[in-house]
This record gives sequence, C-alpha cells and structure tokens, in this order.
Amino acid sequence: MSFEHEESVRTPAPPAAVWALWSDTATWPDWDPAVEAVALDGDFVAGAAGLVTLAGGIDAPVLLEVVEPGARYLDRLTMGDLVIRIDHVVRADGDGSLVTVATTIDGPGAGDVGPMVTRDAPVALARLAGLAERSAPA
Repeated sequence: MSFEHEESVRTPAPPAAVWALWSDTATWPDWDPAVEAVALDGDFVAGAAGLVTLAGGIDAPVLLEVVEPGARYLDRLTMGDLVIRIDHVVRADGDGSLVTVATTIDGPGAGDVGPMVTRDAPVALARLAGLAERSAPA
C-alpha cells in the first residue's frame, strides 16, 4: 500500500534562508511540530544516517537519500514495515522562494498512517517560512 501527499508555500525569504534551516537539523523542532530532536552521524550530506525523535518520544532511523545543497533533500524514515520518504525542495520564485514538501509512505497501513504523518505539514511549512523570513538579511 502507498500514500502520497504534497504541500507548498511561497515566502519572500530567499532559498538560502530556507536551506540554512533545513540543513541545520538542530532547527527542525523549531519549525516541524512532529519532530522533537534529530541526531545525524556526520554532516548533512547524502548517505548520512541518524535518529529522529518524533512527537511522543517515538524514535525512527533516518537516512538522507539525496542532498542537493541549497535546493533539495530527501530523507527516509523507517518505522517497522513502513518507509516514509519526505522530499524537500526550495527554488527561487520571483523575489522569494517556493518551498514544496512531498511525502510518500509505503508499507502496510500507509493509507491509514499517511494522514496522521502529514497532518502538521501546513503548520511546519508556515513555521519554516516564518523563521526563514526573520533570519533573511533585510
């Protein structure tokens, strides 16, 4: 079974401001209400692995499958038989950025779990955009 979901937001912040937040995993709990903590073994590069602690204290292995500095990263969380891939893309859009996050969940019960996993996506994107806007040079 598979589940897919995509959300986008436009922000006046430049892509570099969004990327700065994404590539610093210490900031993830500041903008993503589903994340309590992230610990990567190494730098923010493709192949880096670690552990993400989700809301409620649920630990899940995380792997950065794709990292295109300044533009995109794709992470994979594994929770039992479920595989959750979240593709984060930022690109210049006029005087700001278009930020898109696409979630794909594969495995038994993906259709039931998907809405719970993506429920906070609009909040996460709004917080991310707000933080990027405040951190961008004036």
